[in-house]
Amino acid sequence: MTTLQPIRIGVLGTHSTGKTMLLKRIEMELRAQGITVERTGRLGKRAAAAGLPKMQHHTIQSTEWIITQGIADEIGAAARGAEVVLLDRAAHDAIAYLRAALEYRGETALRPERERLLTLATTQLLKYHLLLAAVLDESVPVDTGHDYDARYRRLVDQHLHRLLDRDNIPHLRVTSAPDNQAHIIDEAVQSCLKEALV
Repeated sequence: MTTLQPIRIGVLGTHSTGKTMLLKRIEMELRAQGITVERTGRLGKRAAAAGLPKMQHHTIQSTEWIITQGIADEIGAAARGAEVVLLDRAAHDAIAYLRAALEYRGETALRPERERLLTLATTQLLKYHLLLAAVLDESVPVDTGHDYDARYRRLVDQHLHRLLDRDNIPHLRVTSAPDNQAHIIDEAVQSCLKEALV
């Protein structure tokens, strides 16, 4: 991947796998180094507020909204002068959510629409400096405030990692293990510091 200014780090993964907390920890470390950081996110909630379906009800339209809104958020953060933009749900995340939703419902989408959305997501890859992909660990309890469908959550995880591996998209896998997370945070921070010095 090539790096365009600002430095962009994206996170992907099924829901409640610690993505937002991971980005918060990276943000805290970078701010401690004097780096200006913006974090995007809450795309699913914002889509629902706009009247669009989410989770296992995702559609072509809601997926396109999430991808394009994520792009707009990132452009806005760059325009405001962020040296690092942390993207809570990089574009391919929405593709995995859609594919999982279609499988969950036993439906298919027209091939031209599927390909159009994948092309849209793929156009963003050159902008990412680093992609972090959370791996589902079903032994970690989910916040009781969320009523998640376990099968759908599992399908998102499967579709995401299949997509990343099939298309050879460079990424770092993030597990629930504290050592792994500490390593990922350190790698992300050191990578940003190195780029900031170039």
